[in-house]
Amino acid sequence: MQQGKTEPLIAIVDDDANMRDTLSALMRESGFDAICCADIPAFHALGDPPPVDLALIDLRLRGESGLTLAIHIRERYEIPIVMLTGVGDEIDKIIGLETGADDYMIKPFNPRELVARIRAVLRRYGHGSARPSANPGQEIAFGSKRIDVQSRRLLDAEGEEIPLTNAEYRLLEYFARNPDRVIPRPELLEELGSDMQRYVDRTIDVLILRLRRKIEGVPSKPVHLQTRRAQGYIFQLSGN
Repeated sequence: MQQGKTEPLIAIVDDDANMRDTLSALMRESGFDAICCADIPAFHALGDPPPVDLALIDLRLRGESGLTLAIHIRERYEIPIVMLTGVGDEIDKIIGLETGADDYMIKPFNPRELVARIRAVLRRYGHGSARPSANPGQEIAFGSKRIDVQSRRLLDAEGEEIPLTNAEYRLLEYFARNPDRVIPRPELLEELGSDMQRYVDRTIDVLILRLRRKIEGVPSKPVHLQTRRAQGYIFQLSGN
């Protein structure tokens, strides 16, 4: 964040002028500042390093790919990246390690969800000054932890955030809203929807492993997120 600024600066990289205007207005209404770039050269023209706190990049820029810019940013700067994609785009490439994107949303998107995801990504990078929502968030407690649904955060007993990726958060919230019920992997994949349409069951297993490392006292002996062999997984709110 730039010295003297009180609001995170979001670079909006989109070749659609109407979308740039819409996103710029949304960012300012949500407690951010915004700067618009119609193409990749316009982003590069911001400087080296670019004086921004997050890059919001459309995947399909006219005549070029937003992935190219995402890779460029990740190789050179510690700037978080959120991608905007259309239905049918190759989501697996976007969230892969080779791009370095921190999160993504599929158009058309819910404006409030986009803002929530941007705030979550900024928090993971240590930017905590984005204005929070006026209304207190609904919470789901399990063991010594709790999920703040409004801000999409997992909090420990001291109220400190436990960082989660978007997929990890969505899976955890779904489990917490459906406790004490065996949920098969196909249902979890369906819940994640088009975000995971190209993925196989093994993806769920990997996300489960990551979640256990963050929510269980002893990940190898889970209390909350348990496996039911040949059936699926079950989530229990009680426990440590």
